Amino acid sequence: MKRRQFLENTIPAAILPSLIDGTSVKVLAHNPIMAAMLNTYVESDRALVIVQLSGGNDGLNMVIPLDQYSNYFNARSNIAIPQNRVLPLTGNTTTGLHPSMTGLQSMYNEGKVRLVQAVGYPNPNFSHFRATDIWMSASDSNVEVTSGWSGRYLSDQYPNYPVGYPNTPMPDPLGIQIGSSTSLTFQGPSVNMGISITSATNFYNLINGIQDPAPATPAGDALKYVRLVAQQSNQYSARIVAAANAVPTQGTYPTNNSLADQLKIVARLIKGGLKTRVYMVSFGSFDTHSIQTNTADTTTGTHATLLQRVSAAIKAFQDDIKNLGVEDRVLGMTFSEFGRRIKSNASVGTDHGAAAPLFVFGKKVNPGITGVNPTIPVTATVNDNVVMQYDFRSVYSSILQDWFCVDNTTLQTIMLQNFQKLPVCANGTCLGPTAVTTRDAGVSLVSNYPNPFTETTTIKFTTAGGHTLIQVMDSLGRVIRTPVDRDYVAGTYNVTFDSYGLPTGVYYVRFQNGITQQVKPMLKAR
Repeated sequence: MKRRQFLENTIPAAILPSLIDGTSVKVLAHNPIMAAMLNTYVESDRALVIVQLSGGNDGLNMVIPLDQYSNYFNARSNIAIPQNRVLPLTGNTTTGLHPSMTGLQSMYNEGKVRLVQAVGYPNPNFSHFRATDIWMSASDSNVEVTSGWSGRYLSDQYPNYPVGYPNTPMPDPLGIQIGSSTSLTFQGPSVNMGISITSATNFYNLINGIQDPAPATPAGDALKYVRLVAQQSNQYSARIVAAANAVPTQGTYPTNNSLADQLKIVARLIKGGLKTRVYMVSFGSFDTHSIQTNTADTTTGTHATLLQRVSAAIKAFQDDIKNLGVEDRVLGMTFSEFGRRIKSNASVGTDHGAAAPLFVFGKKVNPGITGVNPTIPVTATVNDNVVMQYDFRSVYSSILQDWFCVDNTTLQTIMLQNFQKLPVCANGTCLGPTAVTTRDAGVSLVSNYPNPFTETTTIKFTTAGGHTLIQVMDSLGRVIRTPVDRDYVAGTYNVTFDSYGLPTGVYYVRFQNGITQQVKPMLKAR
Protein backbone atom coordinates (compact mmCIF):
# COMPACT_ATOMS: atom_id res chain seq x y z
CA MET A 1 0.00 0.00 0.00
CA LYS A 2 1.32 3.45 -0.89
CA ARG A 3 2.06 5.87 1.96
CA ARG A 4 -0.69 8.30 0.89
CA GLN A 5 -3.29 5.51 0.61
CA PHE A 6 -2.30 4.21 4.02
CA LEU A 7 -2.84 7.66 5.54
CA GLU A 8 -6.15 8.15 3.73
CA ASN A 9 -7.48 4.82 4.92
CA THR A 10 -6.20 4.76 8.47
CA ILE A 11 -6.18 8.29 9.95
CA PRO A 12 -9.57 9.58 11.04
CA ALA A 13 -9.39 13.37 11.02
CA ALA A 14 -11.43 13.78 14.19
CA ILE A 15 -8.78 12.17 16.39
CA LEU A 16 -5.64 13.29 14.58
CA PRO A 17 -3.10 15.26 16.64
CA SER A 18 -3.17 17.99 14.04
CA LEU A 19 -0.41 20.25 12.80
CA ILE A 20 -1.49 23.61 11.48
CA ASP A 21 1.68 25.17 10.07
CA GLY A 22 3.43 23.64 13.05
CA THR A 23 0.56 24.26 15.44
CA SER A 24 -0.08 21.06 17.34
CA VAL A 25 -3.70 20.36 18.28
CA LYS A 26 -4.56 17.29 20.30
CA VAL A 27 -8.15 16.05 19.93
CA LEU A 28 -8.83 12.66 21.50
CA ALA A 29 -11.75 10.47 22.46
CA HIS A 30 -14.32 11.35 25.15
CA ASN A 31 -15.74 9.58 28.16
CA PRO A 32 -19.56 9.95 28.27
CA ILE A 33 -19.83 8.63 31.83
CA MET A 34 -17.41 11.23 33.14
CA ALA A 35 -19.11 13.91 31.07
CA ALA A 36 -22.49 13.11 32.59
CA MET A 37 -21.08 13.29 36.11
CA LEU A 38 -19.28 16.60 35.63
CA ASN A 39 -21.63 19.43 34.83
CA THR A 40 -20.82 22.41 37.03
CA TYR A 41 -19.97 25.06 34.46
CA VAL A 42 -19.22 28.55 35.77
CA GLU A 43 -19.39 31.37 33.22
CA SER A 44 -16.15 33.34 33.28
CA ASP A 45 -14.04 35.52 31.01
CA ARG A 46 -11.04 35.16 33.29
CA ALA A 47 -7.75 33.64 32.23
CA LEU A 48 -4.91 32.04 34.17
CA VAL A 49 -1.39 32.19 32.76
CA ILE A 50 1.00 29.53 34.12
CA VAL A 51 4.72 30.26 33.76
CA GLN A 52 6.87 27.14 34.16
CA LEU A 53 10.48 27.73 35.19
CA SER A 54 11.81 24.37 34.07
CA GLY A 55 14.87 22.78 35.62
CA GLY A 56 14.45 23.55 39.32
CA ASN A 57 14.90 27.22 40.21
CA ASP A 58 17.19 28.30 43.08
CA GLY A 59 14.69 30.15 45.25
CA LEU A 60 17.23 31.35 47.83
CA ASN A 61 19.11 33.46 45.28
CA MET A 62 15.84 34.68 43.79
CA VAL A 63 14.20 35.70 47.08
CA ILE A 64 16.91 36.56 49.61
CA PRO A 65 16.27 36.23 53.38
CA LEU A 66 17.74 39.50 54.64
CA ASP A 67 16.78 38.75 58.24
CA GLN A 68 19.10 35.71 58.13
CA TYR A 69 21.70 37.11 55.79
CA SER A 70 24.77 35.96 57.74
CA ASN A 71 23.53 32.34 57.77
CA TYR A 72 22.57 32.62 54.10
CA PHE A 73 26.03 33.95 53.19
CA ASN A 74 27.84 31.31 55.23
CA ALA A 75 25.87 28.55 53.50
CA ARG A 76 26.67 29.73 49.97
CA SER A 77 29.49 32.26 50.12
CA ASN A 78 30.66 31.41 46.57
CA ILE A 79 27.30 32.36 45.01
CA ALA A 80 25.61 34.60 47.62
CA ILE A 81 24.15 37.91 46.46
CA PRO A 82 25.82 40.86 48.25
CA GLN A 83 23.43 42.34 50.78
CA ASN A 84 23.81 45.87 49.41
CA ARG A 85 22.77 44.67 45.94
CA VAL A 86 19.51 42.98 46.98
CA LEU A 87 16.41 44.75 45.62
CA PRO A 88 14.19 46.02 48.47
CA LEU A 89 10.44 45.46 48.59
CA THR A 90 8.09 48.20 49.73
CA GLY A 91 6.84 47.64 53.27
CA ASN A 92 9.18 44.71 53.91
CA THR A 93 12.67 44.92 55.42
CA THR A 94 13.33 41.19 55.83
CA THR A 95 13.01 39.98 52.24
CA GLY A 96 14.43 41.16 48.91
CA LEU A 97 14.81 40.09 45.30
CA HIS A 98 17.77 39.24 43.08
CA PRO A 99 19.20 42.47 41.61
CA SER A 100 18.31 41.41 38.06
CA MET A 101 14.58 41.28 38.87
CA THR A 102 13.72 44.96 38.65
CA GLY A 103 10.56 44.22 36.68
CA LEU A 104 9.00 42.02 39.35
CA GLN A 105 10.25 44.40 42.05
CA SER A 106 8.33 47.19 40.34
CA MET A 107 5.21 45.02 40.07
CA TYR A 108 5.46 44.03 43.75
CA ASN A 109 5.77 47.66 44.78
CA GLU A 110 2.71 48.46 42.63
CA GLY A 111 0.67 45.84 44.48
CA LYS A 112 0.55 43.36 41.60
CA VAL A 113 2.55 40.46 43.07
CA ARG A 114 1.91 37.91 45.81
CA LEU A 115 5.03 36.05 46.89
CA VAL A 116 4.37 32.65 48.45
CA GLN A 117 7.31 31.35 50.45
CA ALA A 118 8.68 27.79 50.61
CA VAL A 119 6.17 26.05 48.34
CA GLY A 120 6.56 22.29 47.97
CA TYR A 121 4.92 19.03 49.01
CA PRO A 122 5.57 16.24 51.52
CA ASN A 123 8.29 13.75 50.65
CA PRO A 124 9.75 15.63 47.67
CA ASN A 125 11.11 13.85 44.63
CA PHE A 126 14.35 15.19 43.15
CA SER A 127 13.98 13.74 39.65
CA HIS A 128 13.17 16.44 37.07
CA PHE A 129 10.69 14.21 35.24
CA ARG A 130 8.85 12.81 38.25
CA ALA A 131 8.82 16.13 40.12
CA THR A 132 7.37 17.86 37.06
CA ASP A 133 4.66 15.21 36.79
CA ILE A 134 3.80 15.72 40.47
CA TRP A 135 3.39 19.48 40.00
CA MET A 136 1.37 19.07 36.81
CA SER A 137 -0.90 16.29 38.07
CA ALA A 138 -1.18 17.59 41.67
CA SER A 139 -0.63 14.08 42.96
CA ASP A 140 1.02 12.87 46.14
CA SER A 141 4.68 12.06 45.52
CA ASN A 142 4.08 8.32 45.96
CA VAL A 143 1.01 8.18 43.70
CA GLU A 144 1.02 8.38 39.91
CA VAL A 145 -1.96 10.27 38.46
CA THR A 146 -2.42 10.32 34.69
CA SER A 147 -4.50 13.51 34.56
CA GLY A 148 -3.48 17.10 35.20
CA TRP A 149 -5.00 19.52 37.69
CA SER A 150 -5.96 22.03 34.99
CA GLY A 151 -7.25 19.25 32.75
CA ARG A 152 -9.54 18.01 35.51
CA TYR A 153 -10.80 21.56 36.05
CA LEU A 154 -11.50 22.10 32.34
CA SER A 155 -13.14 18.67 32.07
CA ASP A 156 -15.45 19.63 34.93
CA GLN A 157 -16.36 22.93 33.27
CA TYR A 158 -16.76 21.58 29.73
CA PRO A 159 -18.25 18.08 29.94
CA ASN A 160 -18.29 15.79 26.89
CA TYR A 161 -15.34 17.59 25.27
CA PRO A 162 -14.36 17.28 22.43
CA VAL A 163 -17.79 16.05 21.21
CA GLY A 164 -19.92 19.10 20.41
CA TYR A 165 -17.03 21.56 20.60
CA PRO A 166 -16.49 24.26 19.54
CA ASN A 167 -19.99 25.58 20.19
CA THR A 168 -21.71 28.91 20.76
CA PRO A 169 -21.00 29.20 24.51
CA MET A 170 -17.39 28.03 24.06
CA PRO A 171 -16.09 28.57 20.52
CA ASP A 172 -12.42 28.68 21.54
CA PRO A 173 -9.70 26.31 22.76
CA LEU A 174 -10.16 25.49 26.43
CA GLY A 175 -6.45 25.68 27.15
CA ILE A 176 -3.45 26.77 25.11
CA GLN A 177 0.18 25.88 25.69
CA ILE A 178 3.03 27.55 23.85
CA GLY A 179 5.39 24.66 23.26
CA SER A 180 6.06 21.54 21.26
CA SER A 181 3.38 19.46 22.97
CA THR A 182 0.50 19.80 25.38
CA SER A 183 1.73 18.89 28.84
CA LEU A 184 0.22 16.71 31.55
CA THR A 185 -1.19 19.88 33.11
CA PHE A 186 -3.96 19.91 30.46
CA GLN A 187 -4.69 16.18 30.46
CA GLY A 188 -8.26 15.53 31.57
CA PRO A 189 -9.64 12.29 33.02
CA SER A 190 -10.06 10.89 29.51
CA VAL A 191 -8.89 13.42 26.90
CA ASN A 192 -6.39 16.23 26.62
CA MET A 193 -8.23 19.52 27.15
CA GLY A 194 -5.67 21.84 25.53
CA ILE A 195 -3.91 22.61 22.27
CA SER A 196 -0.29 23.54 21.61
CA ILE A 197 1.18 26.36 19.56
CA THR A 198 4.61 24.92 18.97
CA SER A 199 6.56 28.19 18.87
CA ALA A 200 6.27 31.93 18.35
CA THR A 201 7.45 31.48 14.75
CA ASN A 202 4.73 28.96 14.00
CA PHE A 203 2.12 31.25 15.58
CA TYR A 204 3.00 34.08 13.23
CA ASN A 205 3.14 31.65 10.30
CA LEU A 206 -0.38 30.56 11.21
CA ILE A 207 -1.89 34.04 11.39
CA ASN A 208 -0.06 35.11 8.23
CA GLY A 209 -1.12 32.02 6.29
CA ILE A 210 2.47 30.81 5.81
CA GLN A 211 3.06 27.08 5.74
CA ASP A 212 6.42 25.53 6.54
CA PRO A 213 7.79 23.97 3.33
CA ALA A 214 7.63 20.21 3.05
CA PRO A 215 10.51 18.31 1.46
CA ALA A 216 10.13 17.06 -2.13
CA THR A 217 10.16 13.42 -1.07
CA PRO A 218 7.54 10.69 -0.56
CA ALA A 219 7.64 11.57 3.14
CA GLY A 220 7.12 15.24 2.26
CA ASP A 221 4.11 14.34 0.11
CA ALA A 222 2.63 12.43 3.02
CA LEU A 223 3.33 15.38 5.33
CA LYS A 224 1.46 17.70 2.99
CA TYR A 225 -1.55 15.39 3.07
CA VAL A 226 -1.48 15.13 6.87
CA ARG A 227 -1.37 18.90 7.10
CA LEU A 228 -4.33 19.20 4.73
CA VAL A 229 -6.42 16.77 6.76
CA ALA A 230 -5.39 18.48 9.94
CA GLN A 231 -6.32 21.94 8.66
CA GLN A 232 -9.68 20.72 7.44
CA SER A 233 -10.50 18.99 10.72
CA ASN A 234 -9.31 21.77 13.00
CA GLN A 235 -12.02 24.30 13.84
CA TYR A 236 -9.96 26.38 16.24
CA SER A 237 -7.40 27.79 13.81
CA ALA A 238 -9.83 30.34 12.39
CA ARG A 239 -10.69 31.55 15.90
CA ILE A 240 -7.00 31.93 16.78
CA VAL A 241 -6.29 33.83 13.56
CA ALA A 242 -9.31 36.11 14.08
CA ALA A 243 -8.31 36.85 17.67
CA ALA A 244 -4.75 37.63 16.67
CA ASN A 245 -5.79 39.84 13.77
CA ALA A 246 -8.07 41.83 16.08
CA VAL A 247 -4.97 43.15 17.87
CA PRO A 248 -2.70 44.77 15.28
CA THR A 249 -0.44 46.58 17.78
CA GLN A 250 0.97 45.71 21.18
CA GLY A 251 3.38 47.10 23.73
CA THR A 252 7.13 46.69 23.68
CA TYR A 253 8.60 43.37 24.76
CA PRO A 254 12.27 42.58 25.38
CA THR A 255 14.16 41.02 22.47
CA ASN A 256 16.14 37.77 22.60
CA ASN A 257 13.75 36.55 25.27
CA SER A 258 11.74 33.44 24.41
CA LEU A 259 9.47 33.82 27.45
CA ALA A 260 8.58 37.35 26.35
CA ASP A 261 7.81 36.01 22.85
CA GLN A 262 5.40 33.47 24.34
CA LEU A 263 3.69 35.91 26.70
CA LYS A 264 3.23 38.41 23.88
CA ILE A 265 1.19 35.79 22.03
CA VAL A 266 -0.90 35.11 25.15
CA ALA A 267 -1.65 38.82 25.63
CA ARG A 268 -2.67 39.14 21.99
CA LEU A 269 -5.06 36.19 22.15
CA ILE A 270 -6.67 37.35 25.39
CA LYS A 271 -7.21 40.86 24.03
CA GLY A 272 -8.43 39.36 20.74
CA GLY A 273 -11.39 37.86 22.58
CA LEU A 274 -10.56 34.19 23.09
CA LYS A 275 -12.48 32.67 25.99
CA THR A 276 -9.62 30.28 26.70
CA ARG A 277 -9.39 29.70 30.46
CA VAL A 278 -5.80 28.52 30.92
CA TYR A 279 -2.58 29.39 29.10
CA MET A 280 0.80 27.81 29.81
CA VAL A 281 4.27 28.97 28.83
CA SER A 282 7.68 27.64 29.82
CA PHE A 283 11.23 28.89 30.12
CA GLY A 284 14.55 27.43 31.26
CA SER A 285 16.71 25.60 32.04
CA PHE A 286 17.20 26.49 35.70
CA ASP A 287 19.25 23.34 36.38
CA THR A 288 22.23 25.29 37.72
CA HIS A 289 24.51 22.61 39.15
CA SER A 290 27.62 24.51 38.13
CA ILE A 291 28.73 28.05 37.30
CA GLN A 292 25.41 29.45 38.52
CA THR A 293 27.08 32.83 39.03
CA ASN A 294 30.20 34.55 37.80
CA THR A 295 32.92 34.34 40.44
CA ALA A 296 33.96 37.97 40.01
CA ASP A 297 30.39 39.23 40.45
CA THR A 298 27.77 36.86 41.87
CA THR A 299 24.94 39.14 40.73
CA THR A 300 25.75 38.11 37.15
CA GLY A 301 25.93 34.78 35.38
CA THR A 302 23.59 32.06 34.14
CA HIS A 303 21.01 32.31 36.92
CA ALA A 304 20.99 36.10 36.85
CA THR A 305 20.31 36.06 33.11
CA LEU A 306 17.44 33.59 33.54
CA LEU A 307 15.86 35.63 36.35
CA GLN A 308 16.27 38.87 34.43
CA ARG A 309 14.48 37.45 31.42
CA VAL A 310 11.65 36.04 33.53
CA SER A 311 11.21 39.33 35.37
CA ALA A 312 11.39 41.49 32.25
CA ALA A 313 9.00 39.24 30.30
CA ILE A 314 6.35 39.21 33.04
CA LYS A 315 6.63 43.00 33.50
CA ALA A 316 6.25 43.60 29.75
CA PHE A 317 3.24 41.24 29.68
CA GLN A 318 1.58 43.00 32.61
CA ASP A 319 2.16 46.43 31.05
CA ASP A 320 0.81 45.16 27.74
CA ILE A 321 -2.43 43.72 29.10
CA LYS A 322 -2.94 46.92 31.09
CA ASN A 323 -2.59 49.06 27.96
CA LEU A 324 -4.82 46.64 26.06
CA GLY A 325 -7.54 47.02 28.70
CA VAL A 326 -7.71 43.38 29.79
CA GLU A 327 -5.68 43.53 33.00
CA ASP A 328 -8.73 42.77 35.15
CA ARG A 329 -9.20 39.44 33.37
CA VAL A 330 -5.75 37.94 33.87
CA LEU A 331 -4.02 36.21 36.76
CA GLY A 332 -0.58 34.63 36.45
CA MET A 333 1.61 32.32 38.49
CA THR A 334 5.12 30.89 38.28
CA PHE A 335 6.29 27.43 39.31
CA SER A 336 9.37 25.24 39.11
CA GLU A 337 9.47 21.50 39.75
CA PHE A 338 11.67 21.93 42.82
CA GLY A 339 14.11 24.31 44.48
CA ARG A 340 17.79 23.89 45.28
CA ARG A 341 19.75 22.97 48.43
CA ILE A 342 20.54 25.61 51.03
CA LYS A 343 24.29 24.99 50.79
CA SER A 344 25.99 25.64 47.45
CA ASN A 345 28.35 23.10 45.95
CA ALA A 346 32.04 23.33 45.04
CA SER A 347 31.14 23.83 41.36
CA VAL A 348 29.74 27.31 42.03
CA GLY A 349 26.21 25.96 41.75
CA THR A 350 23.38 24.35 43.67
CA ASP A 351 21.96 20.84 43.70
CA HIS A 352 18.37 19.60 43.55
CA GLY A 353 16.36 20.60 46.60
CA ALA A 354 12.86 20.78 48.00
CA ALA A 355 10.67 23.85 48.53
CA ALA A 356 11.03 27.22 46.80
CA PRO A 357 9.08 30.48 46.50
CA LEU A 358 6.67 31.25 43.68
CA PHE A 359 4.93 34.38 42.42
CA VAL A 360 1.25 34.99 41.77
CA PHE A 361 0.87 38.16 39.71
CA GLY A 362 -1.79 40.44 38.29
CA LYS A 363 -4.00 43.36 39.16
CA LYS A 364 -6.36 41.13 41.13
CA VAL A 365 -3.84 39.52 43.47
CA ASN A 366 -3.81 40.06 47.20
CA PRO A 367 -0.42 41.79 47.28
CA GLY A 368 2.31 40.99 49.75
CA ILE A 369 4.00 37.86 51.09
CA THR A 370 2.48 34.62 52.31
CA GLY A 371 4.75 32.90 54.84
CA VAL A 372 8.11 33.85 56.26
CA ASN A 373 11.69 33.46 55.11
CA PRO A 374 12.84 29.85 55.39
CA THR A 375 15.03 28.93 58.34
CA ILE A 376 18.72 28.86 57.39
CA PRO A 377 20.85 26.75 59.78
CA VAL A 378 23.91 28.41 61.31
CA THR A 379 26.03 25.63 59.82
CA ALA A 380 24.23 24.24 56.79
CA THR A 381 25.18 20.85 55.37
CA VAL A 382 24.80 19.45 51.87
CA ASN A 383 21.63 17.66 53.04
CA ASP A 384 19.82 20.76 54.30
CA ASN A 385 16.75 21.77 52.34
CA VAL A 386 14.29 24.63 52.43
CA VAL A 387 11.43 23.12 54.44
CA MET A 388 7.95 23.32 52.95
CA GLN A 389 5.64 25.91 54.45
CA TYR A 390 2.85 25.61 51.86
CA ASP A 391 1.73 22.74 49.68
CA PHE A 392 1.74 23.79 46.02
CA ARG A 393 -1.74 22.31 45.71
CA SER A 394 -2.97 24.94 48.15
CA VAL A 395 -1.96 27.57 45.57
CA TYR A 396 -3.86 25.72 42.83
CA SER A 397 -6.91 25.24 45.04
CA SER A 398 -6.98 28.89 46.06
CA ILE A 399 -6.79 30.05 42.44
CA LEU A 400 -9.55 27.67 41.36
CA GLN A 401 -11.78 28.75 44.23
CA ASP A 402 -11.09 32.48 44.32
CA TRP A 403 -10.31 33.21 40.66
CA PHE A 404 -12.46 30.72 38.78
CA CYS A 405 -15.15 30.53 41.51
CA VAL A 406 -15.15 26.74 41.81
CA ASP A 407 -17.33 25.55 44.70
CA ASN A 408 -15.71 23.61 47.54
CA THR A 409 -17.26 20.22 46.71
CA THR A 410 -16.17 20.37 43.08
CA LEU A 411 -12.79 21.69 44.16
CA GLN A 412 -12.03 18.58 46.21
CA THR A 413 -12.97 16.39 43.25
CA ILE A 414 -10.62 18.30 40.96
CA MET A 415 -7.76 18.47 43.46
CA LEU A 416 -8.28 14.92 44.76
CA GLN A 417 -7.98 16.12 48.39
CA ASN A 418 -8.85 19.07 50.62
CA PHE A 419 -6.03 21.62 50.75
CA GLN A 420 -5.32 24.70 52.82
CA LYS A 421 -6.81 27.96 51.54
CA LEU A 422 -4.35 30.78 50.84
CA PRO A 423 -5.25 34.45 50.32
CA VAL A 424 -3.53 34.89 46.95
CA CYS A 425 -6.44 36.67 45.25
CA ALA A 426 -7.85 40.01 46.30
CA ASN A 427 -10.74 39.87 48.76
CA GLY A 428 -14.11 39.72 47.08
CA THR A 429 -12.81 38.32 43.77
CA CYS A 430 -15.08 35.34 44.43
CA LEU A 431 -15.92 36.14 48.04
CA GLY A 432 -12.32 35.24 48.86
CA PRO A 433 -10.69 35.06 52.28
CA THR A 434 -11.10 37.99 54.61
CA ALA A 435 -8.16 37.01 56.82
CA VAL A 436 -4.49 36.89 55.94
CA THR A 437 -1.81 34.49 57.04
CA THR A 438 0.01 37.25 58.91
CA ARG A 439 -2.78 37.80 61.43
CA ASP A 440 -0.77 35.84 64.01
CA ALA A 441 2.60 37.33 63.12
CA GLY A 442 4.81 37.34 66.20
CA VAL A 443 2.54 34.91 68.05
CA SER A 444 3.88 31.42 68.55
CA LEU A 445 1.14 28.94 67.67
CA VAL A 446 3.32 25.86 67.94
CA SER A 447 6.30 25.00 70.12
CA ASN A 448 7.89 21.98 71.75
CA TYR A 449 9.43 21.29 75.16
CA PRO A 450 12.02 20.21 75.91
CA ASN A 451 14.02 21.50 72.98
CA PRO A 452 16.60 20.04 72.46
CA PHE A 453 15.19 16.63 73.39
CA THR A 454 16.49 13.08 73.40
CA GLU A 455 13.57 10.70 72.81
CA THR A 456 10.24 12.47 73.38
CA THR A 457 9.08 16.06 73.38
CA THR A 458 5.70 17.70 73.94
CA ILE A 459 4.34 19.72 71.03
CA LYS A 460 2.07 22.53 72.21
CA PHE A 461 -0.23 24.19 69.70
CA THR A 462 -3.04 26.71 69.64
CA THR A 463 -5.79 26.29 67.07
CA ALA A 464 -8.59 28.66 66.13
CA GLY A 465 -10.80 25.62 65.61
CA GLY A 466 -11.57 23.40 62.68
CA HIS A 467 -9.12 21.24 60.78
CA THR A 468 -5.66 21.28 62.33
CA LEU A 469 -2.57 19.57 60.96
CA ILE A 470 0.83 19.01 62.55
CA GLN A 471 3.63 17.39 60.55
CA VAL A 472 7.19 16.61 61.58
CA MET A 473 9.71 16.85 58.71
CA ASP A 474 13.39 16.08 58.41
CA SER A 475 16.07 18.27 56.80
CA LEU A 476 15.34 16.74 53.38
CA GLY A 477 11.74 17.96 53.55
CA ARG A 478 10.26 14.50 54.06
CA VAL A 479 7.23 14.16 56.35
CA ILE A 480 8.23 11.48 58.87
CA ARG A 481 5.35 11.79 61.35
CA THR A 482 1.88 13.37 61.41
CA PRO A 483 0.98 13.71 65.10
CA VAL A 484 -2.22 15.72 64.43
CA ASP A 485 -4.65 15.65 61.52
CA ARG A 486 -8.25 16.27 62.62
CA ASP A 487 -10.81 18.87 63.63
CA TYR A 488 -10.51 20.65 66.98
CA VAL A 489 -12.52 23.06 69.07
CA ALA A 490 -10.63 26.33 69.43
CA GLY A 491 -8.06 26.13 72.19
CA THR A 492 -4.54 25.09 73.20
CA TYR A 493 -3.53 21.42 73.14
CA ASN A 494 -0.52 19.19 73.75
CA VAL A 495 0.62 16.10 71.87
CA THR A 496 3.63 13.91 72.57
CA PHE A 497 6.12 13.30 69.78
CA ASP A 498 8.15 10.11 70.13
CA SER A 499 11.33 10.17 68.06
CA TYR A 500 12.28 6.55 68.69
CA GLY A 501 14.34 5.18 65.81
CA LEU A 502 15.14 8.60 64.34
CA PRO A 503 18.75 9.80 64.14
CA THR A 504 19.91 12.88 66.00
CA GLY A 505 19.69 16.19 64.17
CA VAL A 506 17.41 19.08 63.29
CA TYR A 507 13.72 18.42 62.58
CA TYR A 508 10.88 20.79 61.78
CA VAL A 509 7.36 20.85 63.19
CA ARG A 510 4.83 22.34 60.77
CA PHE A 511 1.50 23.64 62.10
CA GLN A 512 -1.44 24.34 59.76
CA ASN A 513 -4.88 25.63 60.76
CA GLY A 514 -7.03 27.01 57.98
CA ILE A 515 -5.01 29.68 56.17
CA THR A 516 -2.56 30.00 59.06
CA GLN A 517 0.69 28.04 59.23
CA GLN A 518 3.95 28.13 61.17
CA VAL A 519 7.15 26.08 60.95
CA LYS A 520 9.54 25.74 63.90
CA PRO A 521 12.85 23.85 64.20
CA MET A 522 13.47 21.33 66.97
CA LEU A 523 16.67 19.49 67.82
CA LYS A 524 17.04 15.84 68.73
CA ALA A 525 20.21 15.42 70.77
CA ARG A 526 22.06 12.36 72.01
